[in-house]
Amino acid sequence: MNVSIHHDRRAWLRLPRPTGPRPAGALLAAVLTTAAFCAADAVARSYPFGPRTRSVNDLGNQYIPFHAHLWDLLHGRGDGGLLVNWQSGYGSSFLPDLGTYLSSPFALLVAVFPRDEIDLAVYAVTVLKTASAGAAMAWLLLTLRPGRWWAAGLLGTSHALCGWSVASAVYNPMWLDGLIALPLFCLVGEWALNGRHRILAVLIVALAWTANFYTAYMATLGAGLVLLLRLLLAGLPRRRALRALGRAVLTVALGMGLAAPLVTVVYFGTEHAYPGTFGHFTPVASRDLLARLLPATYSFSTPAVYVGTTALLLVLALPFHRKVPGRVRTGWTLLVVAMVLSMQWGPTQLAWHAFTEPQGSSYRQAFVLCGLLVIAAWHSLSYGAPDRRALAPAGVLLALITAVASRSALVQSATWWVLPCAVVGALGGLALLGRTDGGRPTSGNRRHTVLAGFAAVLLLGAQFGEAAATSADASRKRLEHLDHYAPWGARRQQQAQAIAQADGWPRYRTDPGREQTVANDPMLVGGQGAQYYSSLTSDVLSRMLTALGGGWTSRGRSLQSLDNAVTDVIFSVGARVHSPPDPHQWWNPPHPGPVTVSRQDVPPLVTVRPSGTFDQARTGVSAFGPSPYRNQELLLGTRVYTVPALTVRTGDGKTPARSHDDRPGLVVAPPPAGSAARKPVITARCPARSEVYLWAPHYSGTARLTGAPAGTIGRFTSDHPVTRIAAMQRLGEAPASGRVRIELSPAWTSVVADGAVGCLDTTRLRTAVDGLKATGATRVTVSDGTIRARIPAGSKGTAVVAAPRIAGWRCATGDAPAAPAGDHHGLIAVPLDGSSTSLTCTFHPPGLRLGTAVGATSLLALVLLGVLTAVRRRRATARPAPPTANRPLERTTHAL
Repeated sequence: MNVSIHHDRRAWLRLPRPTGPRPAGALLAAVLTTAAFCAADAVARSYPFGPRTRSVNDLGNQYIPFHAHLWDLLHGRGDGGLLVNWQSGYGSSFLPDLGTYLSSPFALLVAVFPRDEIDLAVYAVTVLKTASAGAAMAWLLLTLRPGRWWAAGLLGTSHALCGWSVASAVYNPMWLDGLIALPLFCLVGEWALNGRHRILAVLIVALAWTANFYTAYMATLGAGLVLLLRLLLAGLPRRRALRALGRAVLTVALGMGLAAPLVTVVYFGTEHAYPGTFGHFTPVASRDLLARLLPATYSFSTPAVYVGTTALLLVLALPFHRKVPGRVRTGWTLLVVAMVLSMQWGPTQLAWHAFTEPQGSSYRQAFVLCGLLVIAAWHSLSYGAPDRRALAPAGVLLALITAVASRSALVQSATWWVLPCAVVGALGGLALLGRTDGGRPTSGNRRHTVLAGFAAVLLLGAQFGEAAATSADASRKRLEHLDHYAPWGARRQQQAQAIAQADGWPRYRTDPGREQTVANDPMLVGGQGAQYYSSLTSDVLSRMLTALGGGWTSRGRSLQSLDNAVTDVIFSVGARVHSPPDPHQWWNPPHPGPVTVSRQDVPPLVTVRPSGTFDQARTGVSAFGPSPYRNQELLLGTRVYTVPALTVRTGDGKTPARSHDDRPGLVVAPPPAGSAARKPVITARCPARSEVYLWAPHYSGTARLTGAPAGTIGRFTSDHPVTRIAAMQRLGEAPASGRVRIELSPAWTSVVADGAVGCLDTTRLRTAVDGLKATGATRVTVSDGTIRARIPAGSKGTAVVAAPRIAGWRCATGDAPAAPAGDHHGLIAVPLDGSSTSLTCTFHPPGLRLGTAVGATSLLALVLLGVLTAVRRRRATARPAPPTANRPLERTTHAL
């Protein structure tokens, strides 16, 4: 009796392996996703279907420039290679950036597009990734359980165009690899359960972790939860369950091992990156969380968990759907609830983000919840469409969710237009589907076939319209909430042409200029400058440029060009592009004008400093003082500035109060609106005809040098709490009297730093340049991660390379063995003893050797696993098959 009950309880597990048309479902998901994605952009009049740009936030600042740099490398036109990017940050480690932004196989597709269509190339990659995510999910669903192929395609589209995808990942295209990885990892889990495709499973894990390790980590956790639930529901004997779990763990370990050469480099890159600042996690209000389940809601700081009304209704109906086995209903309901709770609790939220507080959006793992919702919806539908007894309570729950969410400010008019139509389409389609024969129309029942056809059209149409409307709404609202940038156009074309004509690398650098279009102009339009924006911006570079008077945004990780004669000499910037302000930005007044190039005589990339310059214990960036003018002189090696005492007065002639926060200096504020009060002023005395610079990192507004014929207006931008600081700027030439008067127009309450004014003696600077050229390298060559220089015979002292001393540089003189490079206030330094005439520095990314060793070990293990699998298969085919009744239970999990 007990055996009979045991057999009956698991009878639903022993359905045959699904033979549904998975390719048809995957194809439908890909086509429907692509159509809805493009239709949404056409409705929103967004690029490439309209005049509105889609290059918002980091898409314009980081990902498009990085893809442009990849295009250059693939076509042999980039400065540098896989190891060093010589265009950004005066020489930055590129392999960590490659692993973070460009290691997806889809990224290679940019090579087939023209260079000036890089925006279109990234758009095509984004569409293809999104469509692939839908196809992968549809394939997974039909693997988990048999069902209608078009329904799997519909839910695959729900996954591909979930809220996280259309609101967040669409402008962070490397995250979309995680959207693809989640269903693939779940598929790998299914193979582990059944002992199939072991080699392919490892390769899939390796590919996903290589494509984007960050979201692959989250997808691995999500797929692990799915696998554990599947094991619990299968009720397998403990030994078989542990074997299946062991196969899954081994698969993931080997896959991660194969990806280690890139993952370890990225990890060590983050260890050497500028730390920035991170916020403290605060869970969102319940009404805001529920609002994000509804269509056409948008917010940067809340979890975008929309999956479509059809999928949501199916999930809500699952606990009440009597055709679904009780264990399946309970298991999937509890998993979804647990996932939601984990996103609202600090420790688990931190675990989802690899135990590092994210800088920006706090809910980057939301795609995992979306995927779980879609899989739960499939379990609700694949057993047969929910009947009225399930749809009625689901409708009530949806009404309650809508009522609570209506109190959220995220629910706006667009939601009330889209939601009713989506509800009618979803309920109508599911009701029609429920009237067919058990949810599976027979071939001879014409009425059921027609009803199923109408249901399919209604559900697919509702999904298409709802997803397109939600995506279009997100595209419009992103432009209202985030900074945005124009696609490639005449301005960038002119800049690129000017840089190409002036380029002299590696004899000297050509800086794209202070008037930047995006934060990574050197990668986008060419040249070799200070500008660099990455999650992996090195700590030494950020601190060095800050100490020299540079400006930055994104809490120190987006470094700006520094238009300064002394730093141009230090970093061998012999040509500098000057462009009119970017007209796309609303705060820039119309300023038509040509793109011009200024030239400056500079020393070579490698210079020789006299003995006593190099002191390993005292020459790092920590040795810099508070004055950027004196710090520049430390790197230059001679005194060229006069830093005068200055007087600051408010509009009414009073001395400003001192700042009492983390911005040292005097507080200046704009005059009251409508008042006739005078503006704050700075007065000082400089040597006649010296160049006047203003360093005001925590000032926002304009500054104008009065009484000088060549006076210019300097524009400064900063904020508080500090996420950006303003760069030092040249204001003009001091008059013959030497009396300098700088008129300030603060945009809001700001701080003028102590020692803000510097007066540059250009004659002394030219003398310093002549000295550095006379003793510097006579020939310099640069190829990817190698610098070679020919230095004058008998040179003693310190050879200084005008590149940041980031971790990984090793140098040698003559035939001596290479040793870790020294540090001359943040630059590469090598002691010289007068016996060598050559210098060679090579770059080895930290973590590459460790990752290569782990990867080689994993590859060897994979080869051995393949050999063992082949041997076992051959032995199994050589033995006669046992009687069917005695065969072990196979593939019992397809009906879970």
